[in-house]
Amino acid sequence: MGLALVRGILTVAPEIAPHLVVSSREAGSLRERIRGLDVRVAETNLEAVKGAQLVVLAVKPQILPSVLAQVKDALAPGTTVVSIAAGVPTTVLEEGLGPGIGVVRAMPNVAASVQASATAIARGKTTRPVDLERARSLLSTVGMVVEVDEELMDAVTGLSGTGPLYLFLILEGLSDAGVKVGLSRATSTELAIQTLVGAAQLVRATGEHPAKLRDLVTSPGGTAITALHSLEKSGLKAMLLDAVEAATKRSQELGAKWRPRPPGELPGH
Repeated sequence: MGLALVRGILTVAPEIAPHLVVSSREAGSLRERIRGLDVRVAETNLEAVKGAQLVVLAVKPQILPSVLAQVKDALAPGTTVVSIAAGVPTTVLEEGLGPGIGVVRAMPNVAASVQASATAIARGKTTRPVDLERARSLLSTVGMVVEVDEELMDAVTGLSGTGPLYLFLILEGLSDAGVKVGLSRATSTELAIQTLVGAAQLVRATGEHPAKLRDLVTSPGGTAITALHSLEKSGLKAMLLDAVEAATKRSQELGAKWRPRPPGELPGH
């Protein structure tokens, strides 16, 4: 996800490359992965954040505490820290980084690499207007950005954070279906991609509910109503509802260890 952000940002704003520093636990491997991108690779996280006005923590939640401990003393007062660690609340970052650091929690998705991410941001207790503006300015270079209350970030993770996966599977299925009925793989895939893109653009352009647009193409006795009948029998909508709910619950589980338990509640309950 971090590399997707870097690629997307540099595509839109290549002029910031001299000011962009990246780091990883394996600096050598990172250099290979970003070959061709004009950014500096720091040997350590501590080196990467020194003097930074804006820091993005694109790490797994399991290692976030160690990263916070590494960079805490190198962050200057007034620095903005954006975390995309799934499930980790802003209170954990605020406690781990100490006073004077503004924290923003964010959930982009992998489409950031092509400037088409759907990103949500949430403020914490110490978040200042300038922190939100910095986060929004950075993340808007790789797609659209909305602000939500922090308690909804797990739902965002389940819907748009994980969302590309659902659509990749749908595209794969449509491409396979086209091949099954006689189209070449290349033609089938191109038609499936454009159909998905076009349908999404139509919903956005018209502002209509998808169900209303669905009704517009389901003429009596036609192909669309026949296909809809098949999809309803297969439970496509129910499967998507279940998938988003399952991903949301997993995000909640990842963050559960960070949330204080009620008095008397045992671990794992």
